[in-house]
Amino acid sequence: MQTLNTDKNHTNIVPLFAIGTFSLHLFTLLLLMFHGRMLQQVKRKSVPQILVQLADGRVITADAKNNLDRDRQTIRRFVGEIMTLMFTWSPKLSSTVVWDVTSQLLRNDFKRKFTQQFNNFELESPEENVLVIQRISQPELISTGKWKVEIFAHRLIFSRGDNLGKSIPFYKQVLIEATDEIISLPNYPTGLNLAVYRLGEARMRIYNICDIEDKTC
Repeated sequence: MQTLNTDKNHTNIVPLFAIGTFSLHLFTLLLLMFHGRMLQQVKRKSVPQILVQLADGRVITADAKNNLDRDRQTIRRFVGEIMTLMFTWSPKLSSTVVWDVTSQLLRNDFKRKFTQQFNNFELESPEENVLVIQRISQPELISTGKWKVEIFAHRLIFSRGDNLGKSIPFYKQVLIEATDEIISLPNYPTGLNLAVYRLGEARMRIYNICDIEDKTC
């Protein structure tokens, strides 16, 4: 009889234990949902969101950001890609065409200043020039909306009959600033036009390029 009572008591406890466990999990779930809702409300108050319409017509929400703020990785990517495009040309894609397209991402006053220096690079390598980047430093904040990045690269220069090419160090400081300006696409854009246009969507411009050891840059 004692054994039967023990089994009966054990049988009665199991449902109660299951109900208690379920109730605890339900309470925990409701508590997490409550905290999640509270965090969402705090986030909405502290970081306003905006609607962003994508190119394919979809609309998403995004956290609003100061128009002078840029992510560090976005800055490094911008510098690396625009410098590679600007200093890479070949017989199929002349340096003149490269300059006309990529110089849109230079600030206007610096564009006029840098034209002669770019022409000197072109004279050194009129046929084929390839920029190979080794390292790009983390952006250094100069002032609000302005940064300095150091780039360590080599220009590979090829000419007729010289398949091995010649390597010239390209160590520069590149100064970038945030801008509200946008660039437009021509009616029949090339691959280079599209690449520069996508970089331009980051809303940044280069306003100086100088040697790595230049202390006045």
